[in-house]
Amino acid sequence: MCRAGGMPEPAGNGPGTDAAFSALLEDSAEDLYESAPCGYLSTMMDGTIAKINATLLDWLGLEREAVVGRRRFADLLTVGGRLYHETHFAPLLRMQGELRGVALEMRRQGGGRLPVLVSAVVKHGTGGEPLLIRTTVFDASDRRSYEEELLRRRKDAEQARVEAEQARAEAERARAESERAHAEADQARRQAEADRTRLAAALAVLQQSLVPDSLPAVPGLETAVHYHTAAPDQLGGDFYDLFPVAGDRWAFFLGDVCGKGPEAASLTSLTRYTLRAAAHHDPEPAAALATLNAVLHERYTADGDPRYCTCVVGVVEPGGEDGSATVRIASGGHPPALVLRSDGSAGYLPTPGGMLVGILPGAPIGTAETVLAAGDTLVLYTDGLTEARTGPARDALYGEDALRAFGADRAPAGPREVITALTGLLESFGDGLDDDTALLALGVPATPTPIRPTTSPTS
Repeated sequence: MCRAGGMPEPAGNGPGTDAAFSALLEDSAEDLYESAPCGYLSTMMDGTIAKINATLLDWLGLEREAVVGRRRFADLLTVGGRLYHETHFAPLLRMQGELRGVALEMRRQGGGRLPVLVSAVVKHGTGGEPLLIRTTVFDASDRRSYEEELLRRRKDAEQARVEAEQARAEAERARAESERAHAEADQARRQAEADRTRLAAALAVLQQSLVPDSLPAVPGLETAVHYHTAAPDQLGGDFYDLFPVAGDRWAFFLGDVCGKGPEAASLTSLTRYTLRAAAHHDPEPAAALATLNAVLHERYTADGDPRYCTCVVGVVEPGGEDGSATVRIASGGHPPALVLRSDGSAGYLPTPGGMLVGILPGAPIGTAETVLAAGDTLVLYTDGLTEARTGPARDALYGEDALRAFGADRAPAGPREVITALTGLLESFGDGLDDDTALLALGVPATPTPIRPTTSPTS
């Protein structure tokens, strides 16, 4: 039986079927938006989230009240995703008006990662002015797993083929020249061991030149530091320093440059000496960080070879009437400082809005200020700590929430006690800690203590 126009009617057509079909057509646009099989969100032009559907909130484990008007789209991404968003995604979207099928990773509540494919389009007003950004998010977990499995199998097959060819060639050489090959291999082994020893020694000396041997004694403060090098045969990119500036103020900084090896060492050296010179000229943290941003952008990005770093710069003024110390910090894309209070609480000192240093000529800088009372400790760290891989499969990140809980369990604690505890935490990660990590703690002693120099242990 057919409808008018010759179209066949669906099987089972009747009153019940018509009612069910009509019910489907009565779904509201809002219900379709909220329950769509993909994520939707709308943001202002600065990235602030104005609207987000329930599907994406469920994927990320977030509450609507904690997201809408409070976070930007980039805040939902992993560190690598934020970097790609700031350097590629956002600039291309502004130029082209739309992007489709861009692979990114989003952060789940609790530290997990969600591979996604993102499409975005800029909505314009009647006068052509950009009003907002509409973004669609597709879960790419299955696709990522499938691609990784295909790649792994391809690599396994290629490796097996290479190993078979090498084994056959080695057997042929062994039959003809077994004694001579053995002698040459033994000589090559000894030479390689000697080369590795010399290289490790040279890298150790060079690495020590990029960080201070010890921290100076600061009247009214206790300090502690730790530096973990992930690979002994590579130069690390983390850096820190503490030094006096005008008056009774002391400047400090801690950060992480992009890359590894000689290029990272060169960038680290330029960054440290630029910050020291800038802080002596103008000890205001935001001014010193702005100077570093201008230097890195002019030196590298303008030449088509962008280099960047994350960094937090601060000034501490000890000697308050009650023994307290005032701390002002400025941050460029760096993880927030952790503060352990004498009352046993622990929380972050947020510096929202700060961007990677060196990417843009006028990159925004996040600032914050706090007072350290007796028994309070300020802890700075690089992302090697929070991005350490945990769990049996090493597929989860340690994360900022776990670090805050770790600090709260040990508060109140002085800088040396905190650094000792964090050093033990780094060791507990085992092979899950695959990045350099720098730790720097400043605190006001709970009771007056004699001033003594603080060493700079490395591992």
